[in-house]
Amino acid sequence: MTAERSAVDKTTMIADGILIKQYLAGNQGAFEALLKRHKNRIFSSIYGLVGDRYLAEDIFQETFIKIIHSIKVGKYNHEDKFLPWALRISRNMCIDSIRQRKRMPMVVDSEGNDILNNIGIFEKSQEELHIENDEMSMLKQWIRELPEEQKEVLILRNYADLSFKE
Repeated sequence: MTAERSAVDKTTMIADGILIKQYLAGNQGAFEALLKRHKNRIFSSIYGLVGDRYLAEDIFQETFIKIIHSIKVGKYNHEDKFLPWALRISRNMCIDSIRQRKRMPMVVDSEGNDILNNIGIFEKSQEELHIENDEMSMLKQWIRELPEEQKEVLILRNYADLSFKE
């Protein structure tokens, strides 16, 4: 067994809180071990929220910059609960990113339509797609539960563009 492999094996048995204390004492390898231990779960959670690999990579990097900063200024005091703490930070970073993207300036045409949305530059996040699918499923279920007359009126009004009187 090589010395490097032996060092890695030893760090897998060390609790997160101890690794953080070692990192604060100047051991850079302790933070690398912590990063390697949790990077897949943190990245997967970020990617699941934003649905874009490049954006997820950016948020992942920003998350670890924030984690490092928080640890160095003494804001980490969660003992061995590093992963839930890091996941909460990453989730907040995702929410901030989604909010920021929604604040993008609109470029409207003469009819008031957002040109950028019409040409498909922006993609909806996984969360937005799930919400839309859930809402559509609920709407379809509610329509199925309507009495036949009301269902017919709704369908003719919305899909055949007939007035309510027609």
